[in-house]
Amino acid sequence: MSKDLKPGKKLGQTGSGKGRIVLWVVILLALAGGSFAAYRYSTAKPVEVPTVSVRQGEFTITITSRGEIRSTRSVTLAAPQVPNPTITTLAESGKPVKAGEIVVEFDTAQYENYYLNFVTNARTVDSEIVQTKASHKITDEEDAMSLMTSEYDVQRAGLEASKAEILSEIEGAKNRINVGLSEGVLGQVKTSVKAHDVSQQADLERLDTRKSKTLRDMGRVKDYLGKMTIRAPQDGILNILPNFRAQGNWGQTPPAFKEGDRAWTGAAIAEIPDLSEMRIEMKVEEVDRGKIQLGQKVRVKIDAIQDKEFEATLDWISPIASLNFRGFGSANEKTFPARATLKSVDPRLRPGMSASGIVLIESRPDSLLIPNKASFLQGGKPHVWIQRGAGFQSREIEVGKRNDNDIIVLKGLKTGDRVALEDPAEVAKRSKKL
Repeated sequence: MSKDLKPGKKLGQTGSGKGRIVLWVVILLALAGGSFAAYRYSTAKPVEVPTVSVRQGEFTITITSRGEIRSTRSVTLAAPQVPNPTITTLAESGKPVKAGEIVVEFDTAQYENYYLNFVTNARTVDSEIVQTKASHKITDEEDAMSLMTSEYDVQRAGLEASKAEILSEIEGAKNRINVGLSEGVLGQVKTSVKAHDVSQQADLERLDTRKSKTLRDMGRVKDYLGKMTIRAPQDGILNILPNFRAQGNWGQTPPAFKEGDRAWTGAAIAEIPDLSEMRIEMKVEEVDRGKIQLGQKVRVKIDAIQDKEFEATLDWISPIASLNFRGFGSANEKTFPARATLKSVDPRLRPGMSASGIVLIESRPDSLLIPNKASFLQGGKPHVWIQRGAGFQSREIEVGKRNDNDIIVLKGLKTGDRVALEDPAEVAKRSKKL
């Protein structure tokens, strides 16, 4: 080697022997980017990086649906089969009721007037029937008299005609003519009597029809009056139901029935649920419908009972989607109604409580898990920043399935390793800015 290229002189020209060391360090670190990062973070000023331990546990895939708690068996109290019933008395929702207690009363004034009118009409018809029958009796007596007189006239004319042998020919002919006339009058009287019988029968049938109709109307109104008071068929907690025809803000839940509301025939006014068996009624999103099936486990979290979680089993899924109208200009939403029966109940449970149903789609016990945000892509492959002393080292891992929170780690980590939840370089940059 030439003296001009001796290391000492060269280093002297570039600065010092320390410069050569720095050059070799830069070259080595350039060839090993991962080691450089680890070295840099291990020798840099310590920064606070959130970490978490790799854990062994159950991996689950679930879907969550909002819903309401309902009783599996409840008695519905409906408005009677009466036109436009108006509520005058309504028991308070959420209060205990005993069997036989009045829950709902409807306005009876109109139907009481109807009933009195029909009673009056029925009495009027009875009076008309009595008068008609009396009139018929007089007519019958007059007809009987006319018939008897006509028959007598015929007999007398016959007797006169029988004297024809001892009377002149003219008188005999006249008597025979009188016989014919008397027989003709008798025929007219019989015809009149028959016509009167038919007319009288028609009059009575018409009055009987009026009376029958009046009695039917009176019975129907009486039946209406008997249905205007609804009593509790069993003990329980009363739940007043929504009035879907009430005026309210668009898109909001309709208000419950109240005193003064006009219901409709068969409208469900209230219910008395059986609190010994409850279920959650959910609406499953269309994208999740293919993931659920009967018999899957459901975890139920009730908004009003924060200290307890309930287990349930999915036991009904609607085969037909329901369309939820979201307003003009918005796309309508399709959901599939579903139900899951709770395995146990709580005295605090009430129908109508809002809840979340978490349906278990898949479960893998004893899986190695890390949070989703602990995995970072480097070169298109998943990596983690594993803690080494005061620093972090990038490590490639092999992952399996993931859910909303966790990822299954197949290779590259073990239980107890601590991994960063944020990229240490980004944390360091933020620390420098501060």
